[in-house]
Amino acid sequence: MTGGGRPVPVLMYHAVTATPAPAVRRLSVTPAAFAEQLAVLADRGFTPLTTAALAAAWRRGGPLPARPVLITFDDGYEGVHRHALAALTVHGFPATLFVATGWLRGRYATGGTPDTMLGWDQVRQLAAAGVEIGGHSHRHPQLDSLGDERLRREVLRCKEIIAEETGTAPESFAYPYGHSSRRVRRMVRGLGFRQALAVGNALADRRQGPYALTRLTVRQGMGADEFARIVEGRSIGRTFAGDRVLTKGYAVVRRARQAVRLCAPGG
Repeated sequence: MTGGGRPVPVLMYHAVTATPAPAVRRLSVTPAAFAEQLAVLADRGFTPLTTAALAAAWRRGGPLPARPVLITFDDGYEGVHRHALAALTVHGFPATLFVATGWLRGRYATGGTPDTMLGWDQVRQLAAAGVEIGGHSHRHPQLDSLGDERLRREVLRCKEIIAEETGTAPESFAYPYGHSSRRVRRMVRGLGFRQALAVGNALADRRQGPYALTRLTVRQGMGADEFARIVEGRSIGRTFAGDRVLTKGYAVVRRARQAVRLCAPGG
């Protein structure tokens, strides 16, 4: 064990499937690629933690393994249970699954899902196997574009449903699309979440604070060598250079749209 001052790779997965729907193809990995990536982590001596465990260690200033890493999944695709769970079990690795509760199959489903999603029995089985279940909103909107009341409903409804279905209130949250703001972070914290993840495509650092921790996107076509480089903290800027240009451009567009909404009558 060592001190918790060094940056930590936090991996962001979505669908784990060989046959992704078009909407999630770029953010999918095949079961074979996922298993190979876990083998890279094991071979290089990484110790996976849950989001709650990392944040708790950073909050207390407690020790961490020599090479900590987080494995996270967003949205709640069925392949997390069908394919990823078996690979995690082989290595005894924990992970965190952030679910958009309205996208999961069952009585709370709102429709509009991008691919085949988990059912609540599968979520409970994942939790029983050591996967932390976190919140990802109810309908998966861009939270920073919502008014205060709808923002509160999205975050609180998600938390309430997870607590009801799993018997445990979630401690960790991931912002849909990675978008947040000071107002969104304040709401997430005020509703009882103790930490939250963005995207950023950079290593997570304690100095980011518990409500703005960054993650690394794992996507289709990322080979074992490229994966090894990013978890080692090498060539991250080059790997995600295109993503950062698009993110900055989209941020300008989003700010302009928000300004228009605020200036509109009743905005």
